[in-house]
Amino acid sequence: MAVASVERHKLIGDVHLLLTDEQGRILFGRRANTGFADGAYHPPSGHLEADESVVDALVREAAEEIGVEIAPGDVEFVHVMHNSSSGGRVAFFFRVARWQGVPDNREPDKCDSLEWFAVDALPDEMIPYCREALDRIASGDTISLYGW
Repeated sequence: MAVASVERHKLIGDVHLLLTDEQGRILFGRRANTGFADGAYHPPSGHLEADESVVDALVREAAEEIGVEIAPGDVEFVHVMHNSSSGGRVAFFFRVARWQGVPDNREPDKCDSLEWFAVDALPDEMIPYCREALDRIASGDTISLYGW
């Protein structure tokens, strides 16, 4: 008896850096010239590359996007979200309170501003799934679904 082949679901993984200062504020960049949600604020983030751990991806993205150096041991997992966009994405959110360097916009072609926001005073214009994830993190949830 032949068994029908079922294609396995392929996920896109992304990492999101919740870089927090001594006041507990989170660093956000304002998207620009990307064609997606330009004008919206979002924490530094990026796609997971092949053969890269989520922590390695976060460390790499921090250096590429905002020029800070993060030790892997200073990375704290806070949330994972399974998002239905693009057929299914998994977004990993990490908090980092200790780093080396001064955050600087290293991608002015994609971001026109870096700003710190308090958790209870987030910007009005945000990508919706990110706002949902931050609300869930504030509630103590470590996992959520979005759009399913």
